[in-house]
Amino acid sequence: MVKNHIYKVDIIAVAAVAGVSPATVSRAMNHPDLVNPATRKKIEKAIRKTGYIRNRAAQAMYGRRSATLGLVVPTVNYSIFAELVQSFNDAVAEHGFTLLLATHNYDLGVEYSVIRKLLEHRVDGVALIGLDHSEDTYQLFKTQNVPVIAVWSYSETSRIACIGSDNQEAGRVAAEHIVSLGHRSIGFIFPPTAENDRARGRYDAAREVLRAAGIATPDPWTVRSFYSIAQSKSACLDLLGQHPELTAVICGNDVIAQGALAATMQMGLRVPQDISIIGIGDFVGSADIFPALTTVRIPAQEIGARAGQDLVEAVAASENGQIASRRFPVSVIARATTAALKC
Repeated sequence: MVKNHIYKVDIIAVAAVAGVSPATVSRAMNHPDLVNPATRKKIEKAIRKTGYIRNRAAQAMYGRRSATLGLVVPTVNYSIFAELVQSFNDAVAEHGFTLLLATHNYDLGVEYSVIRKLLEHRVDGVALIGLDHSEDTYQLFKTQNVPVIAVWSYSETSRIACIGSDNQEAGRVAAEHIVSLGHRSIGFIFPPTAENDRARGRYDAAREVLRAAGIATPDPWTVRSFYSIAQSKSACLDLLGQHPELTAVICGNDVIAQGALAATMQMGLRVPQDISIIGIGDFVGSADIFPALTTVRIPAQEIGARAGQDLVEAVAASENGQIASRRFPVSVIARATTAALKC
């Protein structure tokens, strides 16, 4: 009986099929920008023909880059971080990096464990959402020689490089828009803020705008909801059921605002004639729901692309890689869910 001999295809076999040297194959995979496009095409064709898969683990063992980056987000539910994740992935993929995506469901203890696992897999860099992280996480980064970046949020006092928008500014402009329309009885639907710098910054800044304008903000006019349409709908039903005097609601983000819209429809309220609603984020679909959602735009695509590019450049620079913090402005996108108060 003749036995089939199975052998692992190596870089030498790829080079032979492509008609180039093994060094050229290696260069094409690790530094494609340094190889002639025509040569790269021959090598890519040879890789497909031979079925070659390079051993990333072995590369990491010998101190070479793994060409993987970790991105840790709180959730992949709804579209909260969808645009950011996609643009981040597109930016790093252009440079030959693979993205490892992980979630922690707004639990900073879980986030720490996830980051440890990513570092055990020898990722070349890590991106996180926001500025609230456990002390264990910050200490972990001090001991590891990998670039790290906080994405989505910006603050001058951030302990690590950050690329994003100022969430206090987002909350402030949301409240200023509602106040400018003449509203004085204003409710809030926000998630718990203890381990969420985005929600905390928006909520505190919005309430400060109202206080500065002499507008009362009684505690019962604030209800809590996680980023869930079902939960926020229930929260809004409770809020408006107990406080029908409210004429506007500021929501922690667009997902919560969508739940609030659903609640008003169930109650038979007209938006914006009876009540105005504003979200924060300008997520995919916010302009297409009915009525179209007024919101504060956070430029997620631009933030994700810039963060991915800067993290790749920091990895390429090795130990000398420094990431500069960058602030992206926010803006009110006035649509159909807010209107001037009619006396």
